[in-house]
Amino acid sequence: MTDLVVRKLLVDLNTPFVARWNGGDAFRSAFFNALSMSFPVGEQFFMDSVRAGFKTLPEEKRAQFATEVQGFVGQEATHRRIHALFNGHLERMGYANTIADRSTARIKKQAHLDPRMHVAGTAATEHFTALFADWMLRHPEALEGAEERLQTLWLWHSAEESEHRSTAFDIYQAMGGSHLWRVRVFRYVSFIFMWDLLRQTVRNLWHDGALFSVSTWRSAAKLLFSKDGMLRGNMVHWRDYLREDFHPEQHDASRSHAWLRDNTRHFTPVSTPVAA
Repeated sequence: MTDLVVRKLLVDLNTPFVARWNGGDAFRSAFFNALSMSFPVGEQFFMDSVRAGFKTLPEEKRAQFATEVQGFVGQEATHRRIHALFNGHLERMGYANTIADRSTARIKKQAHLDPRMHVAGTAATEHFTALFADWMLRHPEALEGAEERLQTLWLWHSAEESEHRSTAFDIYQAMGGSHLWRVRVFRYVSFIFMWDLLRQTVRNLWHDGALFSVSTWRSAAKLLFSKDGMLRGNMVHWRDYLREDFHPEQHDASRSHAWLRDNTRHFTPVSTPVAA
């Protein structure tokens, strides 16, 4: 079990930012914008899935997970709100958020599935976000040239994603979810997540006028496919999820703990988390 603190981020997200806010780099900006566009709908789904899964547990297990689920929901609700503000600036710049539309339609279509499948999907996506989060904390240069407030936003989000990386996984296990279906859902989520992210990134680059620029795809290759790039450098950790004996706590979260410890000036703890 994990004690999850709900934090209020102390950054200004009312002031607009430029389209290529990430150091003037078209690809880095478009890619992180695509991630942000996916977050509000995704995080609402995560909250709903974990709460629904939690309610199916017997009383003794609900008592075991109650505080952690409350903290998880509180953190994700804060992420949803902050990224909705971020996305509002993108919308005013003319960026169309199609990844949210596709996700919403998919969630409605799959609403009838066993709650374990929804929690498995949440756990799978949380594995992705935890991998990306730890990579971000190892590679702050991915935000080089961005305003400090935007760097803080992404690093704070990364630290909290790493911090609550086990919650959905543990709820799935407590619900009696099988390894077979955990892996099946993970493979499905892996494909859908990356395909949706690619489509939204390409759409963002088209709107920015940078889709066919050589420098755009040079930046993409460096960010994603260099030796320790966000995708290539995480393949071993991605495959870990396929092991029957895997647990998210097996992955190092020390960078998350260190960032949260060393950057308390950027947030304030919320005394009453969102109720589960």
